[in-house]
Amino acid sequence: MPVAKKTTTKETTVKTVKPVKKVAAPKAETKTVEAAVAVSTKSAAKKSLSLDVHGVDGKVSGKVSVPAEMFGDKVNKTLLAQAVRVYMANQRQGNASTKTRGEVDGSSRKIYRQKGTGKARHGSLRAPIFVKGGVVHGPRPRDFGLLLPTKMKRKALFSALSAKVEAREVTIVDGFEAMTPKTKVFVGILDKLGMNDTKRKVLLVTDSKAEKVKRAGGNVPGISFAGATRLNAYEVLKSKKLVIMKEALEEMEKTFLGK
Repeated sequence: MPVAKKTTTKETTVKTVKPVKKVAAPKAETKTVEAAVAVSTKSAAKKSLSLDVHGVDGKVSGKVSVPAEMFGDKVNKTLLAQAVRVYMANQRQGNASTKTRGEVDGSSRKIYRQKGTGKARHGSLRAPIFVKGGVVHGPRPRDFGLLLPTKMKRKALFSALSAKVEAREVTIVDGFEAMTPKTKVFVGILDKLGMNDTKRKVLLVTDSKAEKVKRAGGNVPGISFAGATRLNAYEVLKSKKLVIMKEALEEMEKTFLGK
């Protein structure tokens, strides 16, 4: 009889390992949250800046938020110097002109014969060495104008405004619109604002509707006016005190920041 073979089967046991959940350390989470809050706070602080608003009585009546991009920017002295140079060069008219020997009035005949007189040879009375003769290498009409990109102009203006804020030479005034258009009233407001010096150099930035203010202060020495939409770095730096009407701030933002 055939012998039956015993078959043995090995039982294999498989161990199931549970996946381990990675838990971040609580300290790292705290640092990440604190960093995010700090960045958001810093970016929010950069967007706006608060300045005091003075009334026509000279007292602080409140605060106004101004864009930090315009009034709290980093002062770029190199760009400011370049902007001032371009502005002053563009103010030159370049109209100076002199006449050459071919343009002055006078006879063109030879004044005496070439040889035999014992004098130096000459051919015309309009020569530069004679009185009323032409001018050699004299000034001629020319254009001294220089160009500066618009972005650089605005950046220079922001640097100038920021420098004035750092030096505490910026005063924002509310109530100029309601004043009586009289020079005496205008000077009285300046006195209350502490700008009663006879050698003052005050730049008053006005909005487009401030005709009363311009008419009242047009004859006051040391006072110059600039429209909010036509402000430039040179005029800001030239002034010792910068007075900005509260109504002009909105026009400045729309013009230079596109808001």
